[in-house]
Amino acid sequence: MTIPAYGTPGAEPCYRILLIEDDPGDALLVEELLHDTGLRFELVTRSTLAETRAELTLPATDCILLDLHLPDVSGTEAIAAVRALAPHTAVIVMTGLSEAQAGAEAMAAGAQDYLVKGRVDAELMRRTLRYAVYRSQTERTAAETQKARLRAEENARLERGLLPQPLIETSTVTVTSRYLPGSEQALLGGDFLDVVEDDDRLLHAVVGDVSGHGPDAAALGVCLRIAWRSLTLAGHRGSDLLHLMERILVAERGTQPLFATCTLLTIDHRATTATVHLAGHHQPLLTTADGTDEVEAAHGIALGIAPGLGVWAATEIPLPTAGALTLYTDGLTEGHNGAGPERLGSEGLLELIRTMPPTDPADHVDRLIKETQALNAGRHKDDLAVLRLDWHGH
Repeated sequence: MTIPAYGTPGAEPCYRILLIEDDPGDALLVEELLHDTGLRFELVTRSTLAETRAELTLPATDCILLDLHLPDVSGTEAIAAVRALAPHTAVIVMTGLSEAQAGAEAMAAGAQDYLVKGRVDAELMRRTLRYAVYRSQTERTAAETQKARLRAEENARLERGLLPQPLIETSTVTVTSRYLPGSEQALLGGDFLDVVEDDDRLLHAVVGDVSGHGPDAAALGVCLRIAWRSLTLAGHRGSDLLHLMERILVAERGTQPLFATCTLLTIDHRATTATVHLAGHHQPLLTTADGTDEVEAAHGIALGIAPGLGVWAATEIPLPTAGALTLYTDGLTEGHNGAGPERLGSEGLLELIRTMPPTDPADHVDRLIKETQALNAGRHKDDLAVLRLDWHGH
């Protein structure tokens, strides 16, 4: 049975109340009490917990009035069952005159309050219902705030692992990096990047993307990023390095079907060359005095797709005296290119870059991200990582 809203519109909200009571007489008394409170309300009455399950899974209910003696469940078990199905909805227990301890036990089991049948007037019902709903909403807000805080702390820890400080001592390269999650409330994905300089003054960089989103992808991204830094500083290069990273990925992903794409880059300023290895990833962008274009480089399979069978050829690129190399994940190009269904893609990205005025590296990267997000208008959500390396002649 569903009762429409009553009361005077305005000051009070309309309370959506679910009454779980198997005694028709008691249910009628509760309905009459609610009318006498002057509150605006919508009442739904059910006689068993089984009949109530559909309503309990809906977020529209503000308060549940619960009889402790239902045909299919009773006592604190009834409260536990209701709270399990509707953990953020206020629960007021209706107890009998002979149940002296039932009210206290009910509150200990998770109810917001209790009322004793036969000792309830309209004013007590009004106060109890309003307070129970307010308390439940306050608890829900506190829980959501705590959840958001913990998520932010987790994201911050993961971000520190995914986006470390560059390990550079003598290089004149300027490093600009950015990372954005797919949405403000989303967990970090597995995008990662890093830059280190070895003892031979070679500059090494990586940008990678683990498939999927959430803590598992992020944790694997952190693992691969740390593995890359350690193995690079230990002297591993190119295809050998990628095989080792793939072995680590396979060991760490367990039974999950995760894989990773990445670009390895080594810059040798003395030889004015850069060496690129692509494992299922995008070609870098090279910026010179003549503009920005994709680097033509040999492609190899993503890590973890066919473990042990990957072949990753090296591509050597001559470098200008002054210029920049930009590595990025697909979050920069997979969004929409305006109002239509077309995706931006690498060609669209290059066209966008050619329309942008010259500016410093950090501002350029920020503007590029802002422009791609404006074109996408929030329709496609993915993590985004960009690494730009600039150098100048002497």
